[in-house]
Amino acid sequence: MTQSIIVQVGQCGNQIGSQFWVNALKEHANFDDKGIFTESIASFFRNVDAKNKKNLSVTTPASKIHRLRARAVLIDMEEGVLNSLIKSDVGELFTSTQLIQDVSGAGNNWATGYHFYGKQFSEKILDSIRKEAELCDCLQSFFVLHSMGGGTGSGMGTRTLSLLADHYPEIFRFVVPVYPSVDDDVITSPYNATLAMGQISEHGNCVLPVENQALAAICERLSTPKVDTIRHTVTETKEKAFNRMNSFVAKVIMDITASARFDGAINVDINEISMNLVPFPRANYLVPGVAPLQSPKMPQQRHLDAIFSDVFSPTHQLCRVDLRKGVF
Repeated sequence: MTQSIIVQVGQCGNQIGSQFWVNALKEHANFDDKGIFTESIASFFRNVDAKNKKNLSVTTPASKIHRLRARAVLIDMEEGVLNSLIKSDVGELFTSTQLIQDVSGAGNNWATGYHFYGKQFSEKILDSIRKEAELCDCLQSFFVLHSMGGGTGSGMGTRTLSLLADHYPEIFRFVVPVYPSVDDDVITSPYNATLAMGQISEHGNCVLPVENQALAAICERLSTPKVDTIRHTVTETKEKAFNRMNSFVAKVIMDITASARFDGAINVDINEISMNLVPFPRANYLVPGVAPLQSPKMPQQRHLDAIFSDVFSPTHQLCRVDLRKGVF
């Protein structure tokens, strides 16, 4: 069984990553209620013996889950998000060697993240990734999660991607960049996204772009609004809305890797996605679409032909692209 390492960069990347690990644990709990360390969960987790601190292989007969450790590297130039993640329910999945952080932040500047912090933390990033790679039996791919509008996400994210391309050229690199919306309040976000795109096109094997506006529209359709019975108004905190959006992106990553982690008639190697859908190295942007979208507002049963039609519908795409013209 192959393994993948999740590289979370910046506030957005780490918030999506946090939801990803929650979804991964929930998926395993639904799949296996006996607490067995199976091949499916081994793709993203290590099973560590609490007594002798050794990793337990899935080949061990009826290997029980002792203590799970995520196959991940967490990078942020501010303390807040990583500190909150470590104190959360999934904080025990990580060790100090997987955390790379600073206190001042990149100031929403791609150049600061890429050139200043990128140069300063390059060796530490490579050392942390190397330690995670050495704990894999068969490392297959990296998933890099980051935003395109922030300084750390765009700058450190693309710097990390270039380091992976230089030091692990044979390992596939899947990039999940989150693009800013039109009404983004960070004035430098369009420049950060433009500068970061050149690096992603050059060093990413497969790019799954996510647009904030398209993602928000999908999540709004799926949401069940909370009605204030006294004021007769619909209320929802901004934090819950962002959590729902992050969880949806995390679910997309889980769905993409499901065919490689579970046996089935359509079981495929995850690298076949890139091999079959990327005709040229720089034509590596795929438009992710999700179907069926399940919510209390929508019918639960859909025919197979309707599901295929929904995937190509703009209302089901995470990036608003006119597929007939191939432009944003």
